[in-house]
Amino acid sequence: MQNKVESQTIEFKQIWKDEYLKTICALANTDGGEFYIGISDDKKVFGVKNIESLLEVLPNKINNRLGLMVDVSIQQLEYKDIVKIIIEKTYAPISFNGKFYKRSGSNTIELNGTNLTNFILKKYGKTWDDIIVENFTLDEINLETIEKFKILAKDRVPNIDKENNLEELLRKLNLYEGKYIKRAAILLFAKNPQQYFIQSHSKIGRFLTEIDIQTSDIIEGNLIDQVDNLLDVLRLKYLKAYISYEGHHRREKLEYPYDALKEAIINALIHRDYTNTSNLQIKVYNDKLVMYNGALLSDEVPIEKFDKPHQSKPFNPLISSVFYKAGFIENWGKGTLNIIAECLKQGLPKPTYEYEWTAVRTTFYKAQVEAQVEAQVEAQVELNETDKRILITLRDRNLSSKDISEKLGNKTLSGGIKRSIKRLLEAGLINYTIPNIPRSSRQKYKLVSN
Repeated sequence: MQNKVESQTIEFKQIWKDEYLKTICALANTDGGEFYIGISDDKKVFGVKNIESLLEVLPNKINNRLGLMVDVSIQQLEYKDIVKIIIEKTYAPISFNGKFYKRSGSNTIELNGTNLTNFILKKYGKTWDDIIVENFTLDEINLETIEKFKILAKDRVPNIDKENNLEELLRKLNLYEGKYIKRAAILLFAKNPQQYFIQSHSKIGRFLTEIDIQTSDIIEGNLIDQVDNLLDVLRLKYLKAYISYEGHHRREKLEYPYDALKEAIINALIHRDYTNTSNLQIKVYNDKLVMYNGALLSDEVPIEKFDKPHQSKPFNPLISSVFYKAGFIENWGKGTLNIIAECLKQGLPKPTYEYEWTAVRTTFYKAQVEAQVEAQVEAQVELNETDKRILITLRDRNLSSKDISEKLGNKTLSGGIKRSIKRLLEAGLINYTIPNIPRSSRQKYKLVSN
């Protein structure tokens, strides 16, 4: 006993009160556990008076009020009698006075709202996306999205591209139950899923400050299409792309890695709590990009594990399964690590994951050079697009004017590039690598921050 402390499965009480039935209820609803009477919260042993009477009353009281059969026994500790109650984990939800409770660490918490809904679903082996919708019909399925999915999934689902019976295809994906379609199918393939789940759209906005928004877009439609549409709008409207050339090949690189953004968007759509009235929000600032996504985290995968290897616990396993079959995700549980790896590979700071107000916040940060360019623009320094491209090109390397010209896709050194180099030198944003011989053929340029 001396090694035991209050936890998710152990509770100490000095005396018995009927209100503690909610603690026993919570233990049964979580992982089961042990409830001791005669020991204070700080583990001081007081013992129990009239223990024989309590031993006779408690089993009947717990059974009558909670419907639980428990093991109640007398234990001796420090020469004093205490009561030990062993509670088994239940596989059906247990309530006390019409309310449901669970353990969270050593605390007993009342469940309500979304938490209560998901708790009851989980107890009956269901998830939110596994529930049927009786008034949805096959006519509301977007056939173009179905065809897109068939092409994407043919490598992972044998002969799926040859399946022309829509109902049979959805049944193969476990999106039917009896004669009804499940919520997951509506979110994944419906023409207008927002008709059934109004909160299932996403938003993108450009923010100058936390409260000053410059422009915004709402992305609606099913989740399969939202992935592409979100990425297209981000790429074409909200994010800068830097162009370089390798020989005759034109290379375009976004200021944040495309694959990392795609992974983050897919993770958000898979793990979203669609009972939450908030939606996926992508906020683009001058120096960072932030994704907010309403979600309930698994106790087994807290936010602290997002940057470490962890198991996958998708909040919507049916949606996750279809995304996997479509090739949108590779190995479950590695998405957050892939995002970090892609950012580091591009020379960006490590993105961060935070959890607040039932929302996961993923933050991508610009590299020092991009942030410096944006800061100079904010300070009203007159930098044109060529100036900015030169600053980005010089990130983490020293280059001659000829090298810079080639990196920008020009075979010969143009007057525009020469003027830009001069302007950046005068602005103090770049410098010579060999200060005393600026006209030397060996001369190269470097960022001042280097």
